[in-house]
Amino acid sequence: MIKIRNRNPKRVRWGVIGLGRFSETAILPALQNVRKAKIASVYSKNSLRAKNIADKFSVPFHTNDFAEFLKSDIDAVYIGSSNNDHYSQVLAAAAAGKHILCDKPLALSSEQAEEMVAVCKKNNVQLAVNYIYRFHPLLEKAKELISKQTIGKIISISTNFNIHFPPDNNFRFSKELSGGGVMRDLATHMLDLMRFLYGEVEPVSCIMDNIIYRTEVEDFASGQLKFNNGGYAYFCVSSNCLRALNRIEIVGNRGSISIENLIGGRFSSAKMSILLEGEGKKVFRKRTNKLHIALKSFNNSFLRNTTPVVTGEDGLVNLLLLEKLEKYAAEKRVN
Repeated sequence: MIKIRNRNPKRVRWGVIGLGRFSETAILPALQNVRKAKIASVYSKNSLRAKNIADKFSVPFHTNDFAEFLKSDIDAVYIGSSNNDHYSQVLAAAAAGKHILCDKPLALSSEQAEEMVAVCKKNNVQLAVNYIYRFHPLLEKAKELISKQTIGKIISISTNFNIHFPPDNNFRFSKELSGGGVMRDLATHMLDLMRFLYGEVEPVSCIMDNIIYRTEVEDFASGQLKFNNGGYAYFCVSSNCLRALNRIEIVGNRGSISIENLIGGRFSSAKMSILLEGEGKKVFRKRTNKLHIALKSFNNSFLRNTTPVVTGEDGLVNLLLLEKLEKYAAEKRVN
C-alpha cells in the first residue's frame, strides 16, 4: 500500500494581541514564515486597526472584543500590548487554556509577574517571554566559549544598547502604561542576555536620567551587577542617540570576545571577534533573523507543550532585577 504523506501537519493557531508597529513590521511577518504556525486571529481595542491588519495579513478573524478573541479558533497568543495590559491579558489567556508568548517586560511589577507564572502553571499552559537575543547563533557561540572556559575565568561582561526613539504618543513614554523608560524597554534585554551568557547576577549600582528628552520616563540608564559565579556585568542603554556602536564585550583572564551589530539590528550582519593569548585575532560574521528563530522555538514548545527556552520564571527574575536597579537609581537620583 502506498503511504500518502500528511500534507497538513498539526500547526499552532496563533492569536495576536496588540497591533502596534512591532507586531505589524516584525511579529506578524515572522510568524507567517514559521512552518507549523498559522495566524488565525488578531485583537485590537481599535476595531478599524484590527480589520486593517487582518486584511493586510489575510487573517480570518479580527475583533475589538477581548472575550470574543479568546473564544476564537486559537491555541496560543502573542501579547504585544502596552505593559500595563500584560497582567490581565495573560491571566485571561491562561484561564482560556491558551499558551502565551508575552513581550517584555512581563508585567509592571514582580508581584504581578509571580501571579502570572502561578496561574499559567495552574492552567497547564506554557508562558514564554520574548527575549530574542538568546536565539542569535553568535550569542549561543559566545555562551559555549564561556562554558568551555576558552577565554578563562570571566572578569566582566559589558553591553551597550543605544537607539533613537524620540518622544511621541507611544505608550513607552507614559509611566502609567509602561512602568518606566529605557530600563523597562532596553535594559531588560541586557539583563536577560547577561544571565543567559554567564548565570545569575545581583545589582550593585544604577543611574537613571533624562539627558536629552524631558519626559515622564528616563532616556538613559546605566548599571553594574555582580555575577554569582564571580566577575561583573555592566550595561548602558539610551533612547536618545542617533548613531551608536552597540556591542557586547566579554573579558576573561585568558582572552576576550567582542560582538558588534547584534544588539538593536534586526537583520544586520553581526560580527564576533575572539582574542586568545598566543593566537591571532579570529573574526566570524553571521546574518540572521533572530526573531524568526525565536518564534520557531516558541511555536515548537507550544506544539509539544514543553518548557520554552525563555520562561515566565525568566521574566520574573528579570523584573526583580529591574526593580532593585530602579530602587538604587531612585536613591541616587540626579537632580
